[in-house]
Amino acid sequence: MNRNNKEVSAISLYGTRALLLASGLIAAGIATTILIAPDAFYQGYGIDISTNVSLANELKAPAGALLLAGFLMMAGVFKVGLTIPSLGIAAAVYLSYGLSRILSMAIDGAPHSGLVSAAAIEVVVGAVCLVVLMRQKRTNISRRIVAEDSWHAGTEEGAA
Repeated sequence: MNRNNKEVSAISLYGTRALLLASGLIAAGIATTILIAPDAFYQGYGIDISTNVSLANELKAPAGALLLAGFLMMAGVFKVGLTIPSLGIAAAVYLSYGLSRILSMAIDGAPHSGLVSAAAIEVVVGAVCLVVLMRQKRTNISRRIVAEDSWHAGTEEGAA
């Protein structure tokens, strides 16, 4: 690997870490707010849950899963071996939220403008995570092939 490839690799590594950190912090932040202060969070979208305990309970349940997903996204920042799973989780979470919102809009009509914006952001973040994931997997496959080729080269006759 020459110097330019190392520089691109370092930029890619830091870019991936920044993406995972941002994705994880957003997911964990939203989830924490829903768990601790759901009335304030949903009031921003014109949704009043203060009088409906069952609705508050129903909205907090997936917030726990979102919080865990956010932590798993951030785990890829600190442990290189978790980068690919973390990117997969980020892509799956953000795309499933965004695409589900789009489906809802197609079936139910347009919601509050903040929720339309949330859908757009979720689809963009999820798509970026998916592209980076696919690139990471392709890079890892290429590295394995190079490693196998160099290992086989040392097994030739007369090799020490």
